[in-house]
Amino acid sequence: MPPPEDIGPPPLDAAALRRATDPAVLDGTGDGTAPEAERLALQPRAAAALALGAGTAARGFNIFAIGPAAARIKDSLAARMREAARGRPRPDDWVYMHNFAAPHRPTALRLPAGRAPAFAKALEALVEDLRGGLPAVLEGEDHQRRRGAIEATFHGRAEQAFQALGEKATKDGVAILRTPMGFAVAPARDGKVVPPEDFAGWPEAEREAARQVMSAVEKELEETLRSIPRLEKDRREAVRQLDQEAARIVVDQEVEELLAAFADLPEIVRHIATIRADIVENLHMFLGEDPEAETVPGNAQGAGLRERYGANVLVTQAPDADGAPVVEETNPTLGNLIGRVEHVARQGALVTSFRLIKAGALHRANGGVLLIDARGLLTEPFSWAALKRALSGGRIVIEDMQRFAGMAGTVSLEPDPIPLDLRVVVHGDRSLYYLLAELDPDLDQHFKVLADFDEVMERTPQNEAALARIVAAGLEAEAATPIAPAGLARIVEHAARIAGDAGRLALLPEPLRDVAIEAGERARAAGIAQAGAAEVEAALAARRHRAARVQERLHAATIDGVLRIETTGAREGQVNGLSVLDVGGHAFGRPSRITARVRPGGAGIVDIEREVELGGPLHSKGVLILSGFLSARYAREEPLSLQASLVFEQSYSGVEGDSASCAELCALLSALAEVPLRQDLAITGSVDQQGLVQAIGGVNEKIEGFFDLCAARGLTGTQGVIIPSANARHLMLAPDVVAACRDGRFAIHAVATADEALALLTGLPAGARLDDGAFAEGSVNRRVEVRLRRFAALRRRWARSDEATALRPTKP
Repeated sequence: MPPPEDIGPPPLDAAALRRATDPAVLDGTGDGTAPEAERLALQPRAAAALALGAGTAARGFNIFAIGPAAARIKDSLAARMREAARGRPRPDDWVYMHNFAAPHRPTALRLPAGRAPAFAKALEALVEDLRGGLPAVLEGEDHQRRRGAIEATFHGRAEQAFQALGEKATKDGVAILRTPMGFAVAPARDGKVVPPEDFAGWPEAEREAARQVMSAVEKELEETLRSIPRLEKDRREAVRQLDQEAARIVVDQEVEELLAAFADLPEIVRHIATIRADIVENLHMFLGEDPEAETVPGNAQGAGLRERYGANVLVTQAPDADGAPVVEETNPTLGNLIGRVEHVARQGALVTSFRLIKAGALHRANGGVLLIDARGLLTEPFSWAALKRALSGGRIVIEDMQRFAGMAGTVSLEPDPIPLDLRVVVHGDRSLYYLLAELDPDLDQHFKVLADFDEVMERTPQNEAALARIVAAGLEAEAATPIAPAGLARIVEHAARIAGDAGRLALLPEPLRDVAIEAGERARAAGIAQAGAAEVEAALAARRHRAARVQERLHAATIDGVLRIETTGAREGQVNGLSVLDVGGHAFGRPSRITARVRPGGAGIVDIEREVELGGPLHSKGVLILSGFLSARYAREEPLSLQASLVFEQSYSGVEGDSASCAELCALLSALAEVPLRQDLAITGSVDQQGLVQAIGGVNEKIEGFFDLCAARGLTGTQGVIIPSANARHLMLAPDVVAACRDGRFAIHAVATADEALALLTGLPAGARLDDGAFAEGSVNRRVEVRLRRFAALRRRWARSDEATALRPTKP
């Protein structure tokens, strides 16, 4: 039953249900010429924070950027950081070298930007030149003759010592014999060795004299034998000095050329001097087979020399680089972040060398900017802690994950730390940042700049044009079909719909660009050069259809009567509430039948959803607010004598939120006043203890959910939805709903108080208190108050009856 014209607020004008965008405002924005940083220009709060973080060199002013993923804040961050890094000096190159004093601790050397590759090539050339030049000198005829002379000299000394000792022994009647067991001394006569049996026949005095002579000869023989290793050592030393003397001529010549190329780098000059000294001391490595050739993959000849004297270019700057590097690490594992030491298998064992040290993102971004996704950083073991250690210490220390995990690892290296100077930009969801801020007190120490990206902006013609340019630029970047101004206008309207506010626009380029691309594909298939409003509308409809399986099932169940929702007639204590379901990112409205039953009592309002643990805390709060409203309005001078029950009929899942509290209040007052409520109206909104209706979320989806049901059954012209007046500014309804309202087949009513909603639903005035304190005669409030007073009287009478029964004497 439709209410009288003067009962309740009139329907909203169709022009207030959807705010359109004038395509003329967007003319010329579809040429894809929008600057890359325009997205950031629409984020003044975040832009100011990024300017601070990028502009200051103070430690700790790293940036934590937060915002929705669909806002593509990573692209905005990268663009802003590249702009800040452009023109800055390129950072230094870094190489790792063999540490001759401590091989397990490779030495890190700094070179000016771009010079590390040349240094590494120069060292390789040095090794190759020496591999050819040193053998030629050391194996040359002249050098071998001088070496032979040294060996002959020392060999002659040994022979002379033996010969002199032999002659002396012969003169003293003793012979020196060489046996398999070594040297032996025996008595001799006439130059011949005396057999033992003959020696035994000698007189005792003669034998004793012979023994003393043999003992003396044995001592001299022992001293002579001891002098042989010393002579051999002297020989080797003489040969080594000869080789080094000859090698220095070649080495100095080659090294001087290397020094000339890097004479301006003292640290490099010192290391080259160390290399020169080591080469001279280890000439054997350049002769014959390289004993270290298997220490690296490939087992190439000379590999061991490159391992010892080569350079591992850890990080270098490209010659054409414009400013400092901006590096994005998409997989921030510990090794990818701080670097790692790799191993290779050799003869069943894992071996490594300084040439297997690999740079991490901190090395590549050092001197510039590093962008990291917060979720990836926090989900990788040890990465967050390692990043904090690097920022705290101001240096990059390559750490082995196996040590953290307590695993027995292979023999590894401890590379020199590298000084760290960069700006870290971490980006992620707001929830991650707030959780991290609560759990990690170190966050403020290392990330002093918070860049909070808004997901909405004010809807002005300038902002509409800027958003259209961003979408058009995205299409150009994807080489997609361009979109006409009318199509861009429809996308801007969709941005307002996503924002849930006709006066705001969603700053979410990702979903808007996706819609534009899909519309462009439809235009291309139809042979149209540019996608228009029709193609955009078709793309939006297709996107809704792809995700609407659950919505369609629920809608069909309601049409078939499985889920009971009435859209005509009137019923006492029953009202159509509205809720929003979100399934996989697809939100849609769903009508819900809410019923109330009342009787005298003192239990108050029983929330059945809460009793069965299907109601959330916010829903329970809304029901408790109803109790406060009833007590304040109808039981000001006496207790509220009421026992009521509220329930969402055919609800088999949880109920949360207070957006149905106004509907629940109307159902409760209808049951108390015994006045039926219109079933062709649905209502949404929360209510406070003073009866004021408050704004709720998802108003567009809720209206469209009830409209679709009414349209499927046939619009009668009396159907509609009651919403809070505060939600009127949020309306961006679908074109078919707006058309139905314009034609008078559907209506949207905005109410500010529960009384206005009650008047619309009952067709009766809600009623205000008169001067005598009573509600107006015939009003809904009057009926409610009268009913509650009757409940109170009944309760008092029952109380007296119970008291009389208790005082009545019992029969013996």
